[in-house]
Amino acid sequence: MPTSRTGVAGLLPLRHFGPTLLPALGAMAFRGHFDYSLDAKNRLNVPPKFRAAFSSGVVLAKALEPCVAIWTPDAFEHHTEAFLTGLNPLSSERRKLTRFFAGGSFDCELDAAGRVTLNPALMGHGGIQKEVVVVGVIDHLQVWDRDKWLADQDDLNAEIVEIAEGLGHPS
Repeated sequence: MPTSRTGVAGLLPLRHFGPTLLPALGAMAFRGHFDYSLDAKNRLNVPPKFRAAFSSGVVLAKALEPCVAIWTPDAFEHHTEAFLTGLNPLSSERRKLTRFFAGGSFDCELDAAGRVTLNPALMGHGGIQKEVVVVGVIDHLQVWDRDKWLADQDDLNAEIVEIAEGLGHPS
């Protein structure tokens, strides 16, 4: 299925038909949410349908929300470059963002069973206990403590219409 096409010999604007792949990264889009339990060693089963996407490695990182982000290395680099590139390298904002994202991220691999170990610092950031929800958010996964996820969903459901309407009409 095409992700975009033009009309009248390329003179009309591109139309987007939704991501089946993330072309800039050559990766699949992560969608859905999945309930899991961490084992005694804080290992998380990555949903089987997503494991192949992490064949080149995994970056576990603090997210802005109280959760842990699971990125492919390429997607994490693309994400951080997207907001750091335009910032003055000497600015306080860039230094703080770099410290938060680079200092709060860890390279690792999936084990033979398709699991990744969450370290104490990341678990503390997300307030993660044993019961978790793994959420696909297009270009990466997020790991939420189940109770925090449910509370966040209640809040999101209460404000999503206002957020969507505030975006205006895309052209």
